[in-house]
Amino acid sequence: MNFFSAPEFKVGILVLVIAGIIAGMALSVSSDSSYLGEHKNAWFLIDDASGLIEKSGVRMAGIRVGQIQKIGLENGQAKIEMMLDGDVPVTKSVRIEIRPNGILGDKHVELIAGDPRDPPLRSGEQILVVDDRASVDKVIAEVSKITQSLNAVVLNIKAATEGDTDKPLGKIVSNVARITDDLAEMTQGQKENVGEILANLRETTDTINDLVNDEGSDGLRATWDRTLTRIDKSLANVEAVTAKIAKGEGTIGKLINDETTVEGLNTAIAGVNGMLDAGSKIQTSFDVHSNYLMSSSTAKTFLSVQIQPGLDRYYELGVVDDAVGVVETATNTINNNGTVTTVREERRFDNRLKINALFAKNFYDFTVKGGVIENRGGVGADLFAFKRKLKLSLEAFDFANLNVRATARYSLVSGIYVAAGGENLADKVPGRPVDAFVGAGLFLTNDDLKLLLTRMPF
Repeated sequence: MNFFSAPEFKVGILVLVIAGIIAGMALSVSSDSSYLGEHKNAWFLIDDASGLIEKSGVRMAGIRVGQIQKIGLENGQAKIEMMLDGDVPVTKSVRIEIRPNGILGDKHVELIAGDPRDPPLRSGEQILVVDDRASVDKVIAEVSKITQSLNAVVLNIKAATEGDTDKPLGKIVSNVARITDDLAEMTQGQKENVGEILANLRETTDTINDLVNDEGSDGLRATWDRTLTRIDKSLANVEAVTAKIAKGEGTIGKLINDETTVEGLNTAIAGVNGMLDAGSKIQTSFDVHSNYLMSSSTAKTFLSVQIQPGLDRYYELGVVDDAVGVVETATNTINNNGTVTTVREERRFDNRLKINALFAKNFYDFTVKGGVIENRGGVGADLFAFKRKLKLSLEAFDFANLNVRATARYSLVSGIYVAAGGENLADKVPGRPVDAFVGAGLFLTNDDLKLLLTRMPF
């Protein structure tokens, strides 16, 4: 009987093959890579090892390249010992990042390859650079700080609204409340005066409308038609002249067609064009407003024009109709038989207009100006806020009898604005008390005038 053909031999061979297959499968699914091939050891220190577990994977670029062998304690820090595959390309500049596996708190170790030009990391060496970005405690701590800051802000706001004036925010709220109360008290009982100011403003706009819509022979429409006819004739004459010049007729035509003068003439024309272009950029605006003086129970009307050749400056010319009038003081010396007597006389001129002539310089939302203010030398400053809707002004003039005026002006819509303030705040103008005023006005720019002209039925 042949031994190799015996059933017992065949069964033994089958058992050995199956045992080898099972052993190979056990080794392949084992979580401990120390059973397979070469490996190298490395370790690092971290303040918080929560979320890391032994035998969990170590990855590089998302690929498993080793596992955590042991987690211990060393000098108050967690020591993480790893076993890496022998062919992992790590150098001494490799660094560690602790990354989350999900939102449940478990983490894994991620290797970030260092500079390949550095020496390789030897087995058993420490990895020094560790970045623990996955610490939920750190995030919670930062959120807690933000929450505490927001809570402090809310408490300050609550205290300010409840009348606590010891803190800066409470003082601001208290000042705003006091200002609104003052404004309400100032405007109370002055409704009729405000209505009178608005009525005067309406009369002014009606006068402008009548001037624009005057259909008489000397009205604006007829004057405009005659101007257009003259312009058409002038253009026809210019066309005839340019035709002659193009043909080389006349002295100018010969000069233009002479190649030796073309370059110089072009340079001169370019200069003239630049000058005309600068002139076309000049902005002109008109301002008319009236203020009701509460202590004097009179009105004061202003009419001015602003000529602005550039964004950084403008010139202002205007007239002022002051119901209080102009007060002049004259000093006369009388010699009566050696006795000298000095007489001081004040004269009031009720119907004399006052003149404004100012030069202003703009610095973004701040403007300084100087010149003649109501027939006297003076200076002033303007500050714009809230997208230039609010204008705060301070003016000082007539330095011999110092007159200080403060104005707050707020634009409503389409050039209409309201104003409030005070005059003679220094209380040095003779015959005139410290006076608060409210008023309204109309401010028209180039664009407003163009819009009016385009809607006129010529």
